[in-house]
Amino acid sequence: MARRQKPCIDVLIPAFNEEESLPLVLAAIPKSWVRHVVVCNNGSTDRTAEVAEQAGAEVVEALQRGYGTACLAGMAYLEQLPAAEQPDIIVFLDGDYSDYPEDLPEVAGPILNDDMDLVIGSRLLGNPEPGAMTPPQRFGNWLAPLLIRWLYGCRFTDLGPFRAIRWDRLQELKMRDPNYGWTVEMQVKAAQHGLRCTEVPVRYRKRAGGKSKVSGTVKGVILAGWKIISTIFVLAVRRQP
Repeated sequence: MARRQKPCIDVLIPAFNEEESLPLVLAAIPKSWVRHVVVCNNGSTDRTAEVAEQAGAEVVEALQRGYGTACLAGMAYLEQLPAAEQPDIIVFLDGDYSDYPEDLPEVAGPILNDDMDLVIGSRLLGNPEPGAMTPPQRFGNWLAPLLIRWLYGCRFTDLGPFRAIRWDRLQELKMRDPNYGWTVEMQVKAAQHGLRCTEVPVRYRKRAGGKSKVSGTVKGVILAGWKIISTIFVLAVRRQP
């Protein structure tokens, strides 16, 4: 890909029934830093797609439910662009307004300035708002990074969804997980592939509206926890090159 004077950053937002919070997210993204904002509408039954289009985002439909499925649909959309128009950096951001989109320059900064490949926005380093992360979330975000460190020697403190990665390195990872294992799959594969990884502190608050699809239900917490832990060990056994 021909290099640009200014790296091209695109944002991917997986979204399922986020009509209340999504306009706040889109309005807060620093426009001077971003080329495209792609909302991956994951079979929403509300006005998520409509409010995204009204705010100027590009909408990609991913009718099969699943966080990873939505992210993969956004990636497929960008992969269809001519090579010269594909991005240099991808920023992943949730649509619930728990993260602060204004922190995007800090999340992308280590790639732009320090030659990093993957940057995780760590909620734990950023002292999240009280009640923003449930006890099961905190436990999972302690255990999973611990396992990654034991197995691969790569240090993380969080599996936070707010993250930036070089587009070419993301494609090398051959992401597959269709649901809860998406974030940890990326971090495990990044460690396996020897990517240069780091974290930056990010702010985190209670969601602006709607209900969490993971921490909002007991079933969601159990399934997500099991998926995250099993993904770490399955990828360790496969040890993909």
